[in-house]
Amino acid sequence: MDELVKENIYGALETVVDPELGVDIVNLGLVYDVTMDEEGQTEVSMTLTSMGCPMAGTIVDQVKLSLADIPEVKNVEVNIVWNPPWTKDKMSRYAKIALGIR
Repeated sequence: MDELVKENIYGALETVVDPELGVDIVNLGLVYDVTMDEEGQTEVSMTLTSMGCPMAGTIVDQVKLSLADIPEVKNVEVNIVWNPPWTKDKMSRYAKIALGIR
């Protein structure tokens, strides 16, 4: 995948905010990987802060919606993974400051 396209994808994913925490999924460290094949089939591998996250469906829908305006992205699959487990160590400095975590 072209580096500019990847930057655009991650930029779009930064608009998806975890409704419970009020911080975007990229800075929370929830997005583990993004891949795209030659036909534009895009897969977002991500996790959630907990297995029982009540907002999982909403977040998945928002991920797909956020990528809809990127011309190179033709179809989006969101793969929720639990390994490696999410920890606050995956959060960016910005997210930690926003949430008051040291």
